[in-house]
Amino acid sequence: MRDLENPTTLPDDEVDISALLQTLWNGKFWIVLAALIGLALGGYYTLRIATPYYTATSVVMLESRQEQVVDIESVVTGLGGDQLTINTEVEVLQSRGLIRKLVDELGLIDDPEFNGYLQEPSRFSIGGVIGLVLGSDDDPEPVSEETILNGVVNNVLGTISVANVRQSYVFQITAVTQSPEKSALIANTLADLYILDQLEAKFQATEQATEWLSGRVSELQAALENAVGAVKDFNAETDLISPETLSLLNRQLKEQRDRLTDIRAAQVAAQGQLTTLNAAISTNDLTEIARIAEDRTFDRLLTAQANGQEGAEAAIATRIDQIRTRISQEEARARQQIATLTTAIAELENQITRQSADLVTLQQLEREAEASRLIYEFFLNRLKETSVQQGIQQADSRVLSRAVIPGGPSAPRHSVFMMISLVMGGLLASAGLIIRELLQNTFRTAEDLESHTGITVMGQIPQIPARHRRGVLDYLSEKPTSAASEAIRNLRTSLLLSNMDQTTQIIMSTSSVPGEGKTTQSIALAQNLSGLGKKVLLVEGDIRRRVFSEYFSIDKDHGLLAVLAGDVTLDEAITHNDQLGADILTGEKSNINATDVFSSQRFKDLLRDMRAQYDYVIIDTPPVLAVPDARVIGQWVDAILYTVKWDETSRQQVSEGLRSLESVNIRVSGLVLGQINLRGMRRYGYGKGYKDYQGYYDN
Repeated sequence: MRDLENPTTLPDDEVDISALLQTLWNGKFWIVLAALIGLALGGYYTLRIATPYYTATSVVMLESRQEQVVDIESVVTGLGGDQLTINTEVEVLQSRGLIRKLVDELGLIDDPEFNGYLQEPSRFSIGGVIGLVLGSDDDPEPVSEETILNGVVNNVLGTISVANVRQSYVFQITAVTQSPEKSALIANTLADLYILDQLEAKFQATEQATEWLSGRVSELQAALENAVGAVKDFNAETDLISPETLSLLNRQLKEQRDRLTDIRAAQVAAQGQLTTLNAAISTNDLTEIARIAEDRTFDRLLTAQANGQEGAEAAIATRIDQIRTRISQEEARARQQIATLTTAIAELENQITRQSADLVTLQQLEREAEASRLIYEFFLNRLKETSVQQGIQQADSRVLSRAVIPGGPSAPRHSVFMMISLVMGGLLASAGLIIRELLQNTFRTAEDLESHTGITVMGQIPQIPARHRRGVLDYLSEKPTSAASEAIRNLRTSLLLSNMDQTTQIIMSTSSVPGEGKTTQSIALAQNLSGLGKKVLLVEGDIRRRVFSEYFSIDKDHGLLAVLAGDVTLDEAITHNDQLGADILTGEKSNINATDVFSSQRFKDLLRDMRAQYDYVIIDTPPVLAVPDARVIGQWVDAILYTVKWDETSRQQVSEGLRSLESVNIRVSGLVLGQINLRGMRRYGYGKGYKDYQGYYDN
């Protein structure tokens, strides 16, 4: 099944640029007209309405180099040349504080250009229109002076711009007002105030620094005196030794601690030796005793005993007692020395701790006094330097060139504004044309209709200029060479040649909705076919709305339903119209279900009889979206013409109508774009073909 929702030429997410350009070309008249209107409006505005403005510019340079009269650091350092500093100074020049000084200096609060409360309301302003409509004569509510001043500052800010000349320390101060003298005055005054503001800032900072330093020096002098007094008082109250003596005491303490460690080791060794000796004596192990004692006398006694010398054993026993006594005495002396040294060390540690604390306190007091002295001297020197600076302050900027009174207005620029108005008018018209084209939901060309449906457009029928429906045949008969007549002939040719393999005998004409011109087209096609000498039958397939009576004068009461019911024969029901040159079978209003009628065998038999008697049978059926009659009849015909009204039938209606036929496997033979408004075609830019060929038509 064809995709009837999306065009077959372009994907959804693409735009046909050539089609948009064609749209603009088709609407070139409106674009040119809008551009000329824009040009006229722009010229009228610039010459008659717009207020002229004058621009004046003064130039200020940032001094990155300062004169060094004396080698003293300033309280406020000079400005640097980095980009941050430059940007900051641009903001300073546009600050509200500086602009407020400008307003006060020049009395701009009394200038109606900046003080809106002094201006007479225009009749065309919002306030003037409201007052005119409401007719209010009440006095406005009073406004505070601060509010007025803030409004003036805002307005002055809007007229001033400051720009840094690229890759330089230069600032351009530009003022734009309604007076050339005022513009120059504002630009020059702002430059002077900026430099004066720098000097005032330095004077004020130096004065404040001097005052603060004076108070601080007095405080520091008192603090220094207190610190020196504290050192003296502490020296008088304590008995301090020197740091060198304290170092000797620490060295003595270390020596005594080392000696105590050695004595403790000797005491432990003697005690262990005594314990081992007692154990050897208990076992009478003389060899072990000799090893422990390391006594030569004992060794000789052992030798004597071994040689069997008399009295050696008694001497050995005595010598063992002497050895044990000696070792016990050594262990006792070691313990006595440990106790003595421990007491001495403790006393020496206490002395050192006390002296160290006092010395630390004294040193802290001395450091504090020295720090107080250094701080006092620094601030005292700085106070003297600051006092000297008060007379040698320099601004960080200077005026390079003062603004001159402009010789002519800078705005509006008549030629530029008019050119912009011309372009804007054309652009607005172009945008309108493109938007209208993008929002278009109808069909204006056969190409668009074919692209949307994928079905061939067999005919393009212009509107028939008849005042009423009965005048359609008169017009076609009287104007056989008119554009409408030629369009019907083209439709006939396309229809007959569309299927050379099968005879096109029964033709159904339908549409999406009523009022699309399918009936007029059916009548015109019947007249054209009869003009070929063919026998043609025109059947009114709409048994709900009988519209043939609006085109023809028919006296017979019997019609299609009577034939199907068998009340009359086909020959008895038909009416021949000489102007049409064809027979007519009208419909009949009835409560019978039309779907049942056209699905019946009798209707099929009737179509067979019509084929036998006529060369062509044209059945005018109801719209597809209104009733299902066309979907039923379409199954028995040879060709189907589907009429779409020019620039009126929506794309959705056409898609739904064709889809309803395809749902029952009915193929539309061709589309007809009907009731084309030739003037409208030319207005949209699509009527060039008709214009080129209008010499062939007699309308």
